[in-house]
Amino acid sequence: MRDLENIQSSRIFGRRQGKPLKAASQERLDRLLPALEIKLPEEGGQPLHPSVFFSTEGDGVYREFALEIGFGKGEHLAWQARANPGRGFIGCEPFINGVSGLVDKIDEYGLENVRIFADDARLLMDRLADQSLDHAYILFPDPWPKNRHHKRRVINEGNIKALARLLKDGARLNIATDHREYCRWILSHMLASPDFTWLASGPEDWHVRGDDWPATRYEAKALEQGRRSTYLRFGRRCRQA
Repeated sequence: MRDLENIQSSRIFGRRQGKPLKAASQERLDRLLPALEIKLPEEGGQPLHPSVFFSTEGDGVYREFALEIGFGKGEHLAWQARANPGRGFIGCEPFINGVSGLVDKIDEYGLENVRIFADDARLLMDRLADQSLDHAYILFPDPWPKNRHHKRRVINEGNIKALARLLKDGARLNIATDHREYCRWILSHMLASPDFTWLASGPEDWHVRGDDWPATRYEAKALEQGRRSTYLRFGRRCRQA
């Protein structure tokens, strides 16, 4: 189990809140978040399968489970949840304004297959069961451009190993960034891992989202500022028997 003080000292997120929420969003957050938020039980128990966070009645039974680390305002996660109603989605985001944005979309679209962990994703990842995820997404993470902050980058050796443990054989990991140096960092770390294979078939694959990958406001902002985004797809290699 990862030591909590060590996680807090090398946190991978910045602020927890920006501008005050609008009254309607605050009311919706207060009303809906308690039923959506994941609260981890005390340490020392059995590993948790994602299914325990979802209802087991009717449409609450899901065949697959996905994790998004840092979902921003929730555009991608809400889109995926609408497009894949048979899949349970867990989004991790400590920034309360982002959590509010996703809660607004859950309410707007009537989504039942989304749960929220409003804290550092690593606290949840440490508690999840092996090979319990079918998909994972890390889209436009903070590049932490200063050298002294590189330890906060979500793409690092420890988190790659954690994702390799959680993802099933053949599962997909999608990563996007608009930061060129961070792209090189991501590729160097992912290609050094024996657990993942890069699924690109050619250079143009880097710059094509595909029909299963919606645009987000971060991508739009990057384009407005003249930065081209990179989309990286990785597959979890099959474990040796």
